[in-house]
Amino acid sequence: MKFEKIVYSELNSKAKEMYNFQKVSAKLADYGFTTMWLNNDWQGADFIGVHADGVTDIKVQLKGRLSFSKKYVGKNIYMCFISDGDVYLYPHDEVLNQLEHRISDKTYIKTGSWSTPKLTKQNKQLLEPYLL
Repeated sequence: MKFEKIVYSELNSKAKEMYNFQKVSAKLADYGFTTMWLNNDWQGADFIGVHADGVTDIKVQLKGRLSFSKKYVGKNIYMCFISDGDVYLYPHDEVLNQLEHRISDKTYIKTGSWSTPKLTKQNKQLLEPYLL
């Protein structure tokens, strides 16, 4: 059997989600985490990461870009996305508290959700501590 690399842009949305989960899982393994995909979002999480220390676990919502939503506030959720090959994993509420005053988007105010397809220099600086 000859293996051929896939073209990410040609994948459907579910295949992209699974691809991203596998990429993120490989990165989290470097930090001692084993990941488990959840078939149904549990408390807002797409997957759970369990650390080798036997104590630490994280609930993670996988996104395609920098995102925030009021529905995740207070749920101790980490958000994760890949941008230009870099994996970012950040605590939703903590980063939202640092960024919310800069969000003037009417959609966020109306719907309670905000995301951006491209990272600005300012957002990259904000997320630097969360780059895996």
